[in-house]
Amino acid sequence: MSQQHPAAPAHHSTAATVAGHRDWWRDAVIYQVYPRSFADSDGDGMGDLQGVRSRLPYLRDLGVDAVWLSPFYASPQADAGYDVADYRAVDPMFGTLLDADALIRDAHGLGLRIIVDLVPNHSSDQYEWFKRALAEGPGSPLRERYHFRPGKGEDGELPPNDWESIFGGPAWTRVTEPDGSPGEWYLHLFAPEQPDFNWDHPAVGDEFRSILRFWLDMGVDGFRIDVAHGLVKAQGLPDLGSHDQLKLLGNDVMPFFDQDGVHEIYRQWRKVLDEYAGERIFVAEAWTPTVERTANYVRPDELHQAFNFQYLATEWDADELRGVIDRTLEAMRPVGAPATWVLSNHDVTRHATRFANPPGLGTQIRTAGDRGLGLRRARAATLLMLALPGSAYVYQGEELGLPDVVDLPDEVRQDPAYFRGAGQDGFRDGCRVPIPWTRRGPSHGFGDGGSWLPQPEGWAELSVEAQTGVPGSTLELYRAALAARRAHPALGAGDAVEWLPAPRGVLAFRRGDFVCVANTTGEPVTVPAYGRVLLSSDEVAGSADGSKVPADTTVWWTTAG
Repeated sequence: MSQQHPAAPAHHSTAATVAGHRDWWRDAVIYQVYPRSFADSDGDGMGDLQGVRSRLPYLRDLGVDAVWLSPFYASPQADAGYDVADYRAVDPMFGTLLDADALIRDAHGLGLRIIVDLVPNHSSDQYEWFKRALAEGPGSPLRERYHFRPGKGEDGELPPNDWESIFGGPAWTRVTEPDGSPGEWYLHLFAPEQPDFNWDHPAVGDEFRSILRFWLDMGVDGFRIDVAHGLVKAQGLPDLGSHDQLKLLGNDVMPFFDQDGVHEIYRQWRKVLDEYAGERIFVAEAWTPTVERTANYVRPDELHQAFNFQYLATEWDADELRGVIDRTLEAMRPVGAPATWVLSNHDVTRHATRFANPPGLGTQIRTAGDRGLGLRRARAATLLMLALPGSAYVYQGEELGLPDVVDLPDEVRQDPAYFRGAGQDGFRDGCRVPIPWTRRGPSHGFGDGGSWLPQPEGWAELSVEAQTGVPGSTLELYRAALAARRAHPALGAGDAVEWLPAPRGVLAFRRGDFVCVANTTGEPVTVPAYGRVLLSSDEVAGSADGSKVPADTTVWWTTAG
């Protein structure tokens, strides 16, 4: 690229500065920060790296092990930073490279690790390669680094194939050539501003290995790989044939997703990562048809973790949950990788709202539902997730019990899918509203200048200030759960649970001297008193017959003295 970049500040091994243990990622709790919605240091209404840096002590005290930052790279922001114009620069709205360096150093000083997002499937259309490819016209070597193709039809007026964008509409856009004539088409599985790289071209692999080293030299502890399943496309870019392709996503291996060729890329990346001390890691965002195919991404010479989206999409139902837990643990065991559990992120409706609605509505929901019910289930689901063997991810604000904001005015929405027909629902803004820190202030402590998406009335009492020190608050439940998880030797890493007999609609399992019971029904149930109650998402009443677990409640016991 033509732009000059300052050298990354040199860091020594993170092992010397970050407290932890070997294979820390096998049982880590990792907190996702969406930087534009976490904390705003300069009052412009947009969160930034200095804002994140100022709140690191909160995350340490919450009890997480690492922080994953969604993209903060230089970007035109056509898709909230997932359209990267420069992978080695910080977008001015978020700060500078020096701010990133200071954040990494402060985090390490607090015993926190930093994982950054990496977007290798596509770039911005403002990336230097792509701009030059357009300017140089047909035959430009730069066009070979993307998927440029002549169109079909008499005058090339039809797309090269029938693929559809995840955001809706064709996955191809026709360019105007330098002489003003209609020209070739380029592939973009997401927005037109996000052209897909051609990973068959060696320059693409070279560039991303260089990008990895840039940030590893700066001291990051790992990378979350966006669209990790999408880099390689089937040879010849064959037609798919379905006119409702989006319904197939996650159910079939697609010619543009989960192709076997991606694994060679990650084997090369792993060699780069393993050159660095401090147990740096990769985590894959890989939407695959089955957990067995997800396991392919975390074989010993590839990536370390892969989000369990099958678990995220599971309803609050004991039989369904047990099924996905068993399948996940069974699939991960042969490859020696930990299960990686997740309930919410920046792309799906928060689980406090998903569980507030009837089952079967999917992971993007437009109605608030029964908020009291949703919060009870969300709290119970969190304790269940944190009791399972492996690693877990927490999305910012879920520790406050935040619901999705389902009634944002149309004029404030910024999700690019919202403006394109027949794509994703386009309502991801609802889970991206800036989180509340204080009861008062123009944005409840997010910053002095308001917030880029309006916060709902009533969020004052959901703020960090309002919940801190309040027994039974969702924030204190998370703090207690993470402390207990870290302290109890039976929790964290592992690859199995021992299922215990339980009433219908109830999950009960043992891990050493720890027992977890999750009642997914709408009625109280009586179970044996397994020992001393460590923690529960709602009050548990003891009796001579056992313990009465309320509806939609999870309880942790220890059988130790």
